[in-house]
Amino acid sequence: MVKELREKTNAGMMDCKKALTETDGNMEKAVDLLRQKGLAVAAKRSGKEAKEGTIAAYVQADGRAGALVEVACETDFVAKTDDFRAFASGIAEHIAAAAPAPEKLLGQHFVKNERLTVQDALNELVVKMGESISVRKFSRYQLEGAGIVVDYIHAGGKLGVLVEAACDSAAASGTEAFRTTVRDIAMHIAATNPLALKREELSSELVQREREIYIKQALDSGKPQQIAEKMVMGKMEKYLSEICLLEQRFVKDDKLSVQDLLAQLGKQLGAKVTITRFTRYQIA
Repeated sequence: MVKELREKTNAGMMDCKKALTETDGNMEKAVDLLRQKGLAVAAKRSGKEAKEGTIAAYVQADGRAGALVEVACETDFVAKTDDFRAFASGIAEHIAAAAPAPEKLLGQHFVKNERLTVQDALNELVVKMGESISVRKFSRYQLEGAGIVVDYIHAGGKLGVLVEAACDSAAASGTEAFRTTVRDIAMHIAATNPLALKREELSSELVQREREIYIKQALDSGKPQQIAEKMVMGKMEKYLSEICLLEQRFVKDDKLSVQDLLAQLGKQLGAKVTITRFTRYQIA
């Protein structure tokens, strides 16, 4: 019975033995008892700071939908366990399949185990690991037309990227060249950490703050007004080209910008290729 209860709840052996003893061997009541304990432990640990964790991703086989998720815990030790990583991967798969609103996720039935809600599965893991665990944030992409969703996980789950690319030709979007280039761009994003796809997506506050820094530097240098203005313009151009993905120098060939790379691919495939959005998560 202990083995059966462990399979049903993922709880530890001693916890299962104790639950069966307390419920006189009633399997259903033992399951409920362990879930109640899970809620109590989760509530007790919820105030603990969860600075560690892992990034997981899942892309459906047809490449049309995918998800990136950050699951947090208290220690790096737990973050590296198979149980924790399996849970994070399961959550990514669930999000890709179920497309939940953030506030609905925990109440949904878990795709990896339909008898549990995501909250139930989370509570069971909290009991087993003895740490505060939470789904910190997630992104989900679903293609509207031809294209592909690609993921890239780096540094043992400490960094992850999800990219959505569109193409005006279904045939071109199914080629190996298309898939490989988009994956290379996902790796590029992991390495360079762009803040936006293009300039128009940057907040005006960020741009203005950076401009003010360069203005002060120019004024402090004692340069004439005309030269100071050119200095500011030059520095702003450099800054913007370094933080906007499409303007960045491609890490595998710095003679090309990412936009140049996409144009080159489009010419090769006879189609228009664009990166429509991306998400990058990193455990600090």
